[in-house]
Order: sequence, then structure tokens, then C-alpha cells
Amino acid sequence: MEKLIITVAVTGAEVTREQQPNLPITPDEIAEEVYRCWQAGASIAHIHARLPDGTPTQSKEVYAEIKRKIQEKCDIIIQFSTGGAVWHTPEERIQCLDAMPEMATLSAGSCNFGNDVFMNSPSFMELLAKTMKEKGIKPEIEIFEPGMIENALRLVKKGLLELPLHFDFVLGVPGAMTGTIEDLLFLVKKIPEGCTWSVAGIGRYELPLAVHAIVMGGHVRVGFEDNIYYRKGELAKSNAQLVERIVRIAREVDREIATPDEARRILGIKKQ
Repeated sequence: MEKLIITVAVTGAEVTREQQPNLPITPDEIAEEVYRCWQAGASIAHIHARLPDGTPTQSKEVYAEIKRKIQEKCDIIIQFSTGGAVWHTPEERIQCLDAMPEMATLSAGSCNFGNDVFMNSPSFMELLAKTMKEKGIKPEIEIFEPGMIENALRLVKKGLLELPLHFDFVLGVPGAMTGTIEDLLFLVKKIPEGCTWSVAGIGRYELPLAVHAIVMGGHVRVGFEDNIYYRKGELAKSNAQLVERIVRIAREVDREIATPDEARRILGIKKQ
């Protein structure tokens, strides 16, 4: 079994300081939080940028500043979100790729997202895939619904993506696929042999899905973007606290933790 890759999604686009007082917002805060998570065992940092007042932004300048500050502290794999907030335009969402992260997300379809709709048209997915290919950025294929796997495989057939892919199953978003163990098993069986996968369980789904991913040979995403609680009714003290719990569980079942360089090898990323 491959070593476990832990991704930490430290901020997201929806969580507020009112909900989670320890949410990192500024580039300095995000970089420091990512550094603590790297020390705890995370090998990928999933980044959403914010303005000083907490408003989500896809500004390539802000993303570039976050990247620089993180790289000054550690060698964690930096993964930018092209999802942004649901109200960002496609033009806004794609510009973060100009800051040249090692990885970026590619959401493989549209779905309901709470009271909104997360729009990803076929033409926008193709543009994202083409741009990442041209820039040498490793895509992480975000899957919110089963049909999105087929959308991703169509991009492979068009030569815009290359196998093996790395999938991230985002489960438990209100309006999209739920986060049961049966849901995870179903999705894992749907992806081509040789592909890697991780799971991001939203809210109460985070921990049980993470535990199953560890023993199934998959990988895990945790962090305030997905879940602000350590346990029911108890806010997490930090993103690092959530990473530390996954590390402890993995070690209890003798699953070793991947360093950033080991994660690069597993995912086929050439270090920048």
C-alpha cells in the first residue's frame, strides 16, 4: 500500500471568522497555518485566497503572494483552487493558474451547492484542462457526483487530460452526493485502474470517510474548508489538529505518511 497523502484545505471560500475564530485569512496567516500542517504531516496544501476583510478572491497576485510565503517556510505541494466561490466568473477562477502552482483543482461538472449552483460548463472544463497541460500543472479532478467521472474521462479521450488521473471525491456537500461509506466505495470502483484518489468528507462525514480511505489505500483531505469541528459541538483549535488526528489513526493501522517528495512521486509531479 502506498504511503498516505494528507491534503489540508486550510481556508476555503465559505467559512467565516464568526463560525471558526481560528480561520486563517491573510497570506501570512495562511502560510503559517500551512507550515504547522506540514510539520504535523500534511504533504499538500489546498489553497483558497481571501482579501483582508475575508472576502474570497481569485486574484493571481494574492495567490502568488501566498505561494511565495509558503515556499519560504516549507516544501509542501501547493494546490490552488480554480473553484473559487460559486459567484466567481470563469475568467476570475482560472487566473490563479498564472501563479504556477504545482497542482490545481479541476471540478469535473456542475452541481447544486447548498442554495447555489456550482457551474462548470464543458467548455470551461476543457479550458482548465488545456491550460494546466500547457503550464505543466498537475490537475486534481474534483468529483461531487458520479457523472463527473465520465466527464473527466471524456477530457482524457480528447487528449486534454492524461491517465493516470488523481481524483478527489468531495462528499457530503448539501445538494450533491452524500457522504456514506457506500458512496465512497461506489466511486472508487468507477475510476480507471492505476488512478489515485483522495476523499474530502464535508462536516460530519470528514472523519469516517477519512478512516475508510486510510484502510482502503486511498488518501485523505481535512481542514477548515470542509469541517470546522474536532468533534460534535467542539470547534477545532487549528487545521494542524485535524491533520494530527489523521496521522495518529494512520500510524495505528501501520499506514506510513508520505512526505511532500514522496507524494510527488506517487502523483507523478515533477518538483518545480
